[in-house]
Amino acid sequence: MAVLPDPPTPTLAAIYAAYEAERGDGFREHLGASLIGKSCERALWYDFRWVTRARFPGRILRLFETGQLEEARLVRNLRATGATVLEVDPESGRQWRVEAHDGHFGGSLDAVAIGLQEAPKTWHVVEFKTHSAKSFRDLVAKGVTFSKPQHWAQMQIYMHLTGITRTLYMAVCKDTDDLHIERVNVDAAAAGRLLEKARRVIAAKRPPARISEDPAWWECRFCDHHATCHAGAPAEINCRTCLHATLVEGGWHCARFDQALDRAAQHRACPKHLFIPDLVAGQVTDAGDDHVVYRMADGTQWVNDARDGAPC
Repeated sequence: MAVLPDPPTPTLAAIYAAYEAERGDGFREHLGASLIGKSCERALWYDFRWVTRARFPGRILRLFETGQLEEARLVRNLRATGATVLEVDPESGRQWRVEAHDGHFGGSLDAVAIGLQEAPKTWHVVEFKTHSAKSFRDLVAKGVTFSKPQHWAQMQIYMHLTGITRTLYMAVCKDTDDLHIERVNVDAAAAGRLLEKARRVIAAKRPPARISEDPAWWECRFCDHHATCHAGAPAEINCRTCLHATLVEGGWHCARFDQALDRAAQHRACPKHLFIPDLVAGQVTDAGDDHVVYRMADGTQWVNDARDGAPC
């Protein structure tokens, strides 16, 4: 009989619980540049439409924090070489940000730098990443373009939207503290394709095609949206999964009540919420202004009924 591991101590459990409480649902207001390199546009649409709530355990959230804390040390390392590293925009005093598509797409740069040993007169976007030992070995062997295409895509967006033509990619192995540094050139054509991809995802009223119809496909198995996309699990209830919500410049609008939807309202949704039909694992058999009737896969009927709901 296998020996069961000891349960976490109350203090350890409380520490992890605090991370989970602070993290919240993990929804972003915009489609992130750090995600646009994903190969599946449906997964990106699910991200943007808040279909699946993030459920990372406290230990993983603490691991994410480790990566964030490493950034300050990497900045010190670069400055020690004589480089000028700016973590915030001097004009705004805030982290460098880029945006596109009416503010619905964008991201935050780790830093920009000049005075690097390889090209002292050239401004660089700076991107910091932490890696496991296995991931780090693959990165060193293949380079970021082939080993981490999602990171490469993120950097292309940052360069394109800032007008900077080089990125310094600085990676740390969390197991050994080894560093890997490489410079990435801007690829204007690739950046244009990525921006168009973002536009398609943001503008889509229905989920795009899956990357694979096979739920066992490796990219699907490791996707956060697997249960909803392939197994018919219910989507989250919020304004972005509601068929009344429409995209407008810089935000969202409720067509049902003709009102703007701030972030709090989007999270809260309202009793008049009606799922975008593609998010329900059933066939529409009837519909009205305040209800949609579905024939589910098992033959039962389900009514998404908002007829008695109060407005927002």
